[in-house]
Amino acid sequence: MIVKKLSLVVSAFFSLAVCAQETAKADLELKPEVKLSYLDSIKSTFKKDHLATKVDSLWMNELVSLDIYDDLTKDIQTINKDVTVDEELPTELLKQRLAAMNQKSPFEIEYNQGLENIIKSFLKNRKKSFSRLMALSEYYFPMFEDAFAKQNVPLEIKYLAVVESALNPKAVSKMGATGLWQFMYGTGKQYALKIDSYIDERSDPLKATAAASEYMTKMFNIFGDWELVLASYNSGPGNVTKAIRRSGGKTKYWDIRNYLPKETQGYVPAFLATMYLFEYHKEHGINPERAVVKNFETDTVAIKNQMSFKQIADLLDMPQSQIQLLNPSYKMGVVPFYQGEQHFIRLPKDKVATFVSNEEQIYAYVKHNTEFRSTSSRLAVKYAPKAKPATVKPAAIDNGDFEFYKVRKGDNLGAIASKYNVSIGEIKKWNNLKTNAVAIGRSLKIKPEEPTPSAIKANAIVDKKEEAIAAAENKEKTAVDMDYVVVAGDNLGSIAKKFGTTIAELKELNDLTSNNIGLGKTLIISKAAIVIEEPASTAIASNSVDSFKKKAPSKNVSEDYYVKKGDSLYSISKKYPGVTISDIKKWNGIKDEDIKPGMKLKING
Repeated sequence: MIVKKLSLVVSAFFSLAVCAQETAKADLELKPEVKLSYLDSIKSTFKKDHLATKVDSLWMNELVSLDIYDDLTKDIQTINKDVTVDEELPTELLKQRLAAMNQKSPFEIEYNQGLENIIKSFLKNRKKSFSRLMALSEYYFPMFEDAFAKQNVPLEIKYLAVVESALNPKAVSKMGATGLWQFMYGTGKQYALKIDSYIDERSDPLKATAAASEYMTKMFNIFGDWELVLASYNSGPGNVTKAIRRSGGKTKYWDIRNYLPKETQGYVPAFLATMYLFEYHKEHGINPERAVVKNFETDTVAIKNQMSFKQIADLLDMPQSQIQLLNPSYKMGVVPFYQGEQHFIRLPKDKVATFVSNEEQIYAYVKHNTEFRSTSSRLAVKYAPKAKPATVKPAAIDNGDFEFYKVRKGDNLGAIASKYNVSIGEIKKWNNLKTNAVAIGRSLKIKPEEPTPSAIKANAIVDKKEEAIAAAENKEKTAVDMDYVVVAGDNLGSIAKKFGTTIAELKELNDLTSNNIGLGKTLIISKAAIVIEEPASTAIASNSVDSFKKKAPSKNVSEDYYVKKGDSLYSISKKYPGVTISDIKKWNGIKDEDIKPGMKLKING
């Protein structure tokens, strides 16, 4: 009995020990050793700034979206100011509001039917767009107002950026105008905006706005009228000057508007309509979407070495797209470093704090990451699998002994072989050709030999059969390749001119009874039947040349030809030198030119 109890106790202790070991093993399996990457180890030393980022995905999407720009640009270019729009806005009320705007603005804002129509059109079709634009304006307008105040430019001109680019710094017009203020390349250079492979400062909100402000100031000194300044911004000062002359010397926009380019006639009214909608958006139920970030919640930091947006995003735990949107002037996702020049990157203020507090570690990581990628690229090239060389047959000769011949139109292996005094078989061997067909433009390896009468004669005898086969294959392939499908705008005359043939030949070749051809119809082109009937070499003896020629059948020797699909009497006659369409008709008792595939024709009967 005692022995039995002791055995039970021992069994219980043994079970507990096993369970403890298994639990410990499970804990080890659940907590594997984590190996930190170099990036994580660098970031673990950062001094953390726990201010939440203020730029969310919705706001970023608004910044990159080009749909508002496309819609608004199309509206301004195509809007008809003379068409009345059915939208609830009493004319008298509109006149009162425009008068109130005019009192506090340097612009001459007067009511007219065209302006009312454009305002109503925007209200009817673009309410949602303006709601989104007002959210963006909370980020950009403070920049604009600051730049304009320095140059004593009316702050209302900030609304012009809405008309120009829909507040999208990446907007590019069909003419190539770029950025918030839509500078052309030449104008951007004229106002000292840097444009190179890495940077396009036409997309830099601060620098482009400063350039626009400088332009407005110069134009006001010339015209002395802000409406004319806007017109010159759109169409150029030359067009404004011409409009003034054509109007008899009038100098007010509304007096010369009808003499301006069509787009400019709607440009200033679109600007005034935009100003009205921003001023009276509440009265029309336009509720601005939430602007998550204001301009003053971001800041810039100078970059001391070249770094990519990806490196910055990885280090600061922020989306790469966010960096791109705050720094639209960097074209390739890289902040470059030029000796003697300073470049800045704009970030949310909490990220700027993290960057400045940890610059030493950040630049160490950038250097390590750049060197690692460079080394990896070199290793990839060094150890990349080499392309497997083509198998060289034992009879092949070293490339240094070869000449290269580029195949021309009408060539065949027989003609090329005779030119270089070699056999067709040798050409096929040297170039790994399985058939006698060769593509136009292909370079063939040839090892020429000194021509001797005996060699020429031997080659002529050996290759005569192969040459005939090669010529036939080349001819048949060319005929297929020369089919032409009729496209819009084609006629028989233009097609004949394109392929160096005549209308009559095209009609005969394709059994056409009139000059009318349907769109999509496949035509056989007469030139397809033209092949070189003798080799290019003329230096060999006349009896050898005769042995290479494709002889015309004698008139007293009969031969049968079976009509193929696409054949015509003209194309068949071309296959037999010296044979005419009339001969074929005569030999076969054909009265018209109606032949069908499979029909047997006698040639030289």
